[in-house]
Amino acid sequence: MIETQTIAFSPERLAEVQTLIKSYPEGKQKSAILPILHLAQKDFGWISVEVMDYVGGLLDIQHIEVYEVASFYTMFHLSPVGKSVLEVCRTGPCMLVGSDNIVKYLENKLNIKDGETTPDGLFTIKTVECLGACGYAPMMQVGEKYHEFLTEERIDQLLEEFTKNATKP
Repeated sequence: MIETQTIAFSPERLAEVQTLIKSYPEGKQKSAILPILHLAQKDFGWISVEVMDYVGGLLDIQHIEVYEVASFYTMFHLSPVGKSVLEVCRTGPCMLVGSDNIVKYLENKLNIKDGETTPDGLFTIKTVECLGACGYAPMMQVGEKYHEFLTEERIDQLLEEFTKNATKP
């Protein structure tokens, strides 16, 4: 028999969600979709179909409305990801100064392709739309931190740092 996990926020998180929903006018609860999806991703690790259905139920909106938002923004992970998600900007200004080379270097170094996760679950490479740091290109975001003016040497340092942090007890 296949085990399924029940998708539900903790009582504390659910209270936070209800506060978010109440911060919008009656009938406009859909406006809370982005912050609730962020909370869901934080709690569940990624945004599965079951999570999207759960969020749709909380907001009393059609599930497709949640799917549309979650699939539009590259900040939401629609499949499981590694402990460090290496989000490399792929837009024009970053490409002009070598972001495509940075992606290729990461792919070769980690032996995975864009959108894949290393077998040990430590790293996922994800190319994303503009991260708004064009003057510091090429750059990538990992968690909430930007890493700018990337070189192969800097990538090696960062991967070593992320590996150490991920394997700390």
